Amino acid sequence: MWHGCLTALITPFRPGGDVDYDALAKLVDAQVAAGIDGLVPCGSTGEAATLTHEEHGQVVRAVVEMARRRVPVIAGTGSNSTAEAVRLTQEAERAGADGALLISPYYNRPPQEGIFRHYETVAASTRLPLLIYNIPGRTGSNVLPETILRLARIPNIVGVKEASGSMAQVQEILAACGPDFAVLSGDDNMTLPIMAAGGTGVIAVTSNLVPERMVALTAASRAGRLDEARKLARALLPLMQALMSLDMNPIPIKTALAMRGQCHEEFRLPLVPMAAAARERLRGVLEAHGLG
Repeated sequence: MWHGCLTALITPFRPGGDVDYDALAKLVDAQVAAGIDGLVPCGSTGEAATLTHEEHGQVVRAVVEMARRRVPVIAGTGSNSTAEAVRLTQEAERAGADGALLISPYYNRPPQEGIFRHYETVAASTRLPLLIYNIPGRTGSNVLPETILRLARIPNIVGVKEASGSMAQVQEILAACGPDFAVLSGDDNMTLPIMAAGGTGVIAVTSNLVPERMVALTAASRAGRLDEARKLARALLPLMQALMSLDMNPIPIKTALAMRGQCHEEFRLPLVPMAAAARERLRGVLEAHGLG
């Protein structure tokens, strides 16, 4: 259903911590102008964990309004409480979102049956198409391919954002669920291998900064221009790695955008600004990519 490069949007804050809707509007317009294939607000990159319930709904509504139907908006509505995930998803539906992305329940680490029932319950509560978000490094549990296959049989569960780090698992999902089930990379540096295996795209962090380059990578991959895609992926790899390894996401991407004047370098605790040495390493990578 969704393909290409969708951006996991940051949530810009003003000094003092309020959401900066002016900066958010400029980011959305820049993404659309660059040809992005979709916007994903209120995910982990959007610091959803420290947004209040009211802010979460406001940010989703704002991005829907700012996008003006130029690109689809898939709202992050996940929670480790099924009832809360239902509430957030229904609110996103009322706001006009085109779909929802739900992280597998974290911290309480349910068994596979609990994970299945969580998504089944949310799906029954909404008409929105839903994406599973599997990221064991954040949740403490892996949504296994057999569970994803069960979920894929639910009509409005249409795909998965896969960040398990396992290409074997990705290929199992692709083989089991078929071509109508979207498999999107949840790790920027896995975009090319996942798409080469049959995945449909990526929900990316790097595209906050260089949307046109990530769009070019996914477009070349989808068109089967693998030599071109390899060159683009190799060129982007140092930037992708810096954004994900110098500190915890979204600290590096927001710092990079702040260095370019696109937002304030403002985080909410427990996230904090980058250490000086890491900042300088990030600055060097940006300069090497023409982003100084």
